[in-house]
Amino acid sequence: MTTPVDAPPYAPAPSAGPRPRRPRGAWSLSRRGVWTVAQLELRQRVRSTRWIVSLVVFAVVVGGVTFLTWAMADADHSYLSEPQTGRVMFGFIVFFVLFLGMLVSPTLSATAINGDRAAGTLATLQITLLSAAEIVLGKLLAAWLASLAFLAVSLPFVIWSFAAGGTPPLALLTTLLLLAVMLAVVCAIGLGWSAITARTAGSAVLTYVTVAGLSVLSLIVFGLSVSLVSGEEEVEVYGEVEVYDGENYSYECEHREESRYVAHTERTWWLLAVNPFVIVADAMPVDVDDEDQYYGAFDPMSGIKTGVRAAREGVQEPLDECWSDGDDSWTFDPDDKSPVWPWGLGADLLLGAGAVWLAVRRLEIPQRSLAKGTRVA
Repeated sequence: MTTPVDAPPYAPAPSAGPRPRRPRGAWSLSRRGVWTVAQLELRQRVRSTRWIVSLVVFAVVVGGVTFLTWAMADADHSYLSEPQTGRVMFGFIVFFVLFLGMLVSPTLSATAINGDRAAGTLATLQITLLSAAEIVLGKLLAAWLASLAFLAVSLPFVIWSFAAGGTPPLALLTTLLLLAVMLAVVCAIGLGWSAITARTAGSAVLTYVTVAGLSVLSLIVFGLSVSLVSGEEEVEVYGEVEVYDGENYSYECEHREESRYVAHTERTWWLLAVNPFVIVADAMPVDVDDEDQYYGAFDPMSGIKTGVRAAREGVQEPLDECWSDGDDSWTFDPDDKSPVWPWGLGADLLLGAGAVWLAVRRLEIPQRSLAKGTRVA
């Protein structure tokens, strides 16, 4: 007869296994997660032969334009001084590189999200431990690094134009930094449209329209708005009057009120501030020892800088029209005016940050609603 064994008062605890990981929020960030996504994107680009061909064509085009600009500027020594020749060449090449960069950058990010969604690879990333913010920022980092590769192949030609003279070293560093920032903003805009629209063609077109709005439409709207902020007004003028002393005529300067057609560009200058070309030009430091930059700047960057700062100042009363007193008060010193580029750069950065925020919201899981025809997996 067997003796029953009493059951233990409690069941033994099961062996402790790995604890389930808590679900991460959409805005959870880690350097490893962002770099993992960026590596995946960059590997796909490096394997493509079109990527290498694009870099070569970009370098050839920039190099050809640089050589033609140098030949043209060198042939005009009778018209321009040597420092002016260097500044003309530097400004033109910088603007050309920025123009090409803004054409190329949308192709690097405008299809990054909806292209993966159409191919069925986006869902694979979303079911991993990667957060939506890590996916978006990883794709943005990859697109930005790819755009910096185009800037890198054009760097020798920018340095060539800088070596022509007339441009301070700080201007070279400032210009290259702002070129990189502007390319990042364009990549962010393309990424935002890629997350919003379902079709890659639609996101590419909308990205180009946005870039054109910042660079071209802003100039057009500013020009058309001048008539809306202009009109006849009574202004104070400090000008010359003819005086007859009974024998001879002479000129004296006096203050008087006159009715003039005045344009209040100080109300619409912000339309120019968001333009990437204006930002790069206005932020470029000038050589304070070079009088040519104050007495008639021929290069495009100094000309834009002078014009946009004068537009922000608007009408300054009294209007100085007294030229017989030997005073050089007509000289416009751009460094004496408030800079425009911080406001424009801030606005463009906010636009890029808003595009990234929208992209993260569109990749949140679970998603309450999806666009018609959107592929999940």
